[in-house]
This record gives sequence, structure tokens and C-alpha cells, in this order.
Amino acid sequence: MRETIARLPGSKIREVANAAMGRDDVLAFWFGESDEVTPEAVRDAAARSLRSGETFYSHNLGLPELRQALAEYCTSLHGPVDAERIAVTSSGVNALMLAMQLLAGAGDEVAAVVPLWPNLTAQAEIMGARVRRIALRPMQGRWSLDLDSLRAAVTPVTRVLLINAPNNPTGWTLTRDEQQAILAHCRRTGTWIVADEVYERLHFGMGSAAPSFLDIAGDEDRLVVAHSFSKSFLMTGWRLGWLVLPRGHLDAIGKLIEFNTSCAPVFVQRGGLAALQMAADFVPALVARLRGCRDRLIPQLAALPGVEVASPPGGMYAFFRVQGQDDSLAFAKRLVEHHGLGLAPGVAFGAEGEGWLRWCFASHDPRRLDAGVQRLARALGL
Repeated sequence: MRETIARLPGSKIREVANAAMGRDDVLAFWFGESDEVTPEAVRDAAARSLRSGETFYSHNLGLPELRQALAEYCTSLHGPVDAERIAVTSSGVNALMLAMQLLAGAGDEVAAVVPLWPNLTAQAEIMGARVRRIALRPMQGRWSLDLDSLRAAVTPVTRVLLINAPNNPTGWTLTRDEQQAILAHCRRTGTWIVADEVYERLHFGMGSAAPSFLDIAGDEDRLVVAHSFSKSFLMTGWRLGWLVLPRGHLDAIGKLIEFNTSCAPVFVQRGGLAALQMAADFVPALVARLRGCRDRLIPQLAALPGVEVASPPGGMYAFFRVQGQDDSLAFAKRLVEHHGLGLAPGVAFGAEGEGWLRWCFASHDPRRLDAGVQRLARALGL
């Protein structure tokens, strides 16, 4: 196990960010978060909780009122989900780690659709599982999934299929037909689906959310869905998430929460409750702002000679590549060191992302995006 931990790579995004340590002239778009602060109503709710002395442990699974509110929130988006399937977690990444602890162990096979935020595949490796990678393919800058390749990769020996859609870093989003095909196949093979749907509300298509496995699965299907308050409610630093599980799994996940974190802090959960209460108005307005940022950035990138990019259907990222720049880490370091432009190297998301760069366009001031494109143009000698 110590050897497994030693082999885990350090964050290449952090490596680029560290190259800008101490500088205040860098336009940073490398991390997966907006530069807007958390809504005031959420901050006020947490402050009231602290002032009232809510500084003690809560239930492992979360405050009952938050679990109920989450059940109602999920139901409003996807149909009936009750609180007996909800577990509150200390962040979305903690939710995903708990899911992997619940389902995978030494020698198990975990298949993952990649490129992918590297923490997710690392979690499986930490548990001693073997990771099998199913690569999305770029087609004119867009990423697509070959369902035949997925079916061939996911067999009766595959314990878990890990799938993130809308996807970080590509913005790729599953269609309903693709979801139905994947669910049907995993039912045949007996494979669990762990669906990372933390970006589901950051969706630029029809409806109030991206297609979710919760829309089509039964409440006893082998499906675990991970969510987070971080992206849709501008709460990245709060570390609050939740899981939707099949019936009968709350006792097990409650034990794992006890062994990992005991519980999420009560004042943070109060902030989550306030966020859900304002979701109906706040989230659509946030998505509209993100759409405006996307539609401002993508055409400017596409206009640069040698740049390949397409408009992502979900998420908060432009994933693009520059002709002749095949070493994304070296290129990202040059951009930050010599031009003050901070982007995430595609290789940070696995070998499938090499040669690409990720640009987080979640900015309260879209003029920052314009300035960033100008710096990239100068770097390309334009």
C-alpha cells in the first residue's frame, strides 16, 4: 500500500500554479472554481449557526433536515428520491472516495471513462483496484464516447464503471440514449455505476440539468451518484457534498463516514440548506452567466490560428489544443512564467489529455477572459 501511495502522481495543476508563486500579475484560470464568492445568504446561515453554538458532532449521514432538503432537490430534477437514499459528505471528492471504499477492493477491476480528474482513478488505485481506461475521442475538438469500446471493456469481471458527465476537463456530456445503453449493459454484467454528476446543473442544453442516471435508474439499481455544493452554489471551499445510494446501503456508508470524517460540520450543513433554499433562482442565473462566459471565450480561442476548440455542452471549461504544442505541462509553465497566463495542462487529467489545455471560464468579469486570450495570442506570436 505504501508503494501505491508513493506511485500516485502529484498534481500537475499545482505544479503550474507553483511556478507563479508570489506573483500578482498572473491571470489564473487553472483551478476548477469560479472567482465569485459564495452567496451572502449561505455565508450568513453558516455564521448564524456558529454564533448559536452549533459546534458539535452531527449524525454521520448529515442533518435530517438537510437530507430531506436534498431528497426534495433531487426529486425536483429527476423524479422520486427519498431521504433514505441520501448521505451528506464532507465534499464531493469525499463522496467519491466513500463510494470507492464501499464498492472496490484489492484486485477488483474499475473501468473509467477518461480523460478524468485524476483523483477519481487514484481513489480506485488506493483501494488496490486495477483501473481500466476507456478513452473519449476528440472529433474536431469535441469529445465522444464509443459505446462499442465501452461494452467491450466492461465485462462481468468489472466491479465498477466510473463515469463523470458533464466531464472535467472536456465538457463532454452523456446523451439519454448513451445513458440507457450503459445502464442496460451494466445491468447485464452486474457492474456498479459510480456517476460523478457534480456538474449536472452547469449544463447549456435543454432542461434544468444534464441527463442523469437518476432519471432512468430504479432505486435499487447498482448505481451510486456523487454530488457537490462546490460548483453550482459557488461553495468550493466549504467541502460539502452528498451521495444518492440504492436502498439498503445507508448503514454501510454511515460506518465509512464515521471512519473517515465522522460527519460534515454543522455550520457548513446550515450553509448547504440555505443554498438549496435559493437554488431555484440562483442556479439558473449562474448558468446564464457561465453561458455568457463560454460564448465569449470560445469564439476568441477558435479565431486564433492553430487552435482547436469546440463549445462544451456542460461544465465550466474550455478544453483546447494548439498545433505544435504537444507537451502540455511544459507549455502551461511557459505561459505562466513568460506571459502571466495560468492554465491547467491536459496531461494532469491523464495521458488522454496530453497536448490539450483546460481553461476555466467561470469569471465574474468576462473582460479577464479577453485579456487572457490576448496573452495567449502574444505567446503564439500573433
